[in-house]
Amino acid sequence: MSGFRCVPTYVRSFFKTNKTISSRRKPLLNDFQKRLGIKFKDIQLLDTAFYHRSFSNEISGIAENNERLEFLGDAVLGMVTAAYLYKSLAEHPEGELTKIKSFVVSETSLSEIALSIGVEQCLCLGKGEELSGGRGKKAILADAMEAVFGAYYLDSGFKAVEKLILDLLIPQIQKVKENRHEKDYKTLLQEFYQKKYKQCPHYELVKKSGPDHEQIFWISVFLGDKVYGPKQGKSKKEAEQAAARYAWEHLRESGEGQSQK
Repeated sequence: MSGFRCVPTYVRSFFKTNKTISSRRKPLLNDFQKRLGIKFKDIQLLDTAFYHRSFSNEISGIAENNERLEFLGDAVLGMVTAAYLYKSLAEHPEGELTKIKSFVVSETSLSEIALSIGVEQCLCLGKGEELSGGRGKKAILADAMEAVFGAYYLDSGFKAVEKLILDLLIPQIQKVKENRHEKDYKTLLQEFYQKKYKQCPHYELVKKSGPDHEQIFWISVFLGDKVYGPKQGKSKKEAEQAAARYAWEHLRESGEGQSQK
């Protein structure tokens, strides 16, 4: 890995950057760099990392959104994470390394990191996405985080982006090692409820709303004659996890579980 100290010019040439950065935006980008302890040679690359497609579609003169940088950053992130886990967790088999990696590079993990370093403050969103709460959406935050990694790789090379990624991800890796990461609440609830009541939870879709490409699902979980929820998610799986988490935590606290709609 130490050989990838710089990025060939022909690779950089594949990425167009947006030429003009306003005087109001430059301090925001500089503050972001200070928080991370990094310095871009080409600040336009960093700026482009925050341009969501909804913004570039609405504003004329925007050369590129952050999707190509996200594609590149995803690959760099995967390589850095896999290499670190391989070296630092030599006693762990491949299956465990895969599970740890899947969490630390997940949308949930990356969006959590993004919020902790102020990515949401730097995002450029279209009006519709802004009004729908885009600055808080996990997918947008995670994509922008990957785009930042891609931009920094192009700007400063592999070793620099490797250090940045590990500075941000090692705390997430530690969470997994200490079992403090996101849990599979459906499994936890089923194991808990089966052991105590000899029954299985039952999930039911209560309603769904929104357009086909951005639906919200509301699901309740039934434990015998008691119902918990409904809880929402962007997919049935996510909504089931939310309902399971609510029920599991309530049962753990109360010992008996009480119906609450």
